[in-house]
Amino acid sequence: MYLGRIISAGKTEDGKPYVAYRVSSRSFPNRQVKVLEDEAAIIPKEGFETDIFKNSYIAYDCVKVLDDIAVISNGSQTNPIADKIAIGMNIRDAMAYSLITMDYEKDDYNTPRIAAVVKGSADSYEAYIGIVTDSKVLVEKIEDGKAQFISTYEKNTPEDVVFSAETPDAACKFIFDEGAFAEFENPVSSVAAIFDGKWKIAGFNPE
Repeated sequence: MYLGRIISAGKTEDGKPYVAYRVSSRSFPNRQVKVLEDEAAIIPKEGFETDIFKNSYIAYDCVKVLDDIAVISNGSQTNPIADKIAIGMNIRDAMAYSLITMDYEKDDYNTPRIAAVVKGSADSYEAYIGIVTDSKVLVEKIEDGKAQFISTYEKNTPEDVVFSAETPDAACKFIFDEGAFAEFENPVSSVAAIFDGKWKIAGFNPE
C-alpha cells in the first residue's frame, strides 16, 4: 500500500515522547533529510536540485524544536505552526489555524497537509496530530501513553500504532520500514526526534 508521506507521534512503547516523519514518493524519490540541532529539512539530493522547479512542494522544513515542544509536518506549515506556538498560541489552535490558512497542497493530487506537535515535559505533556484535505480539517489530541500515525493518502484519519524505538536513530528506522510501517511502499527518507529531558533529532537517508 502506498501512503505517501507519513507522520507518527505520541509516546514510544517504552514511554518516551516522540515525533517521526517518513517521505515516501513515486514522483520525486531523489530527496534526503538534512538535520541541524533544532530543526530538519527535506531537500533534493545533489544533482537533483532543479526538481524544485518541477514541484515547489518537495523541499521544506519538516521538524522544528522550541524548548520542550517538537513540531513535525510534511510541508511549509512547520514554521507557521512553530511561530504561533512561540508567541503563545496553544498547540491545538496553532495547528488548526496554520492548516486552515495554508490549506491542502495545490498539486495534481490535492495532497493533504499533515502535522503533529508534542510537548515532551512530563508535568505538561501534550500531543496533537492533524490534517487538512480538500474535504476536511482535523486536529485531534493523542491520549497520553498512546502513539498514532496519519498519512497523506489512504490513512487520512489518525490510527493507533505501537512505536518501538528507544533512540532517534531507531525511530527513523522504525518509521522507514519496521513494525506497522514495513508494508507501506516507496520509502525515501525519514526523520525523528525523541524527548529525554530535551529533544534530539536524527535523520535516515538510505544509500
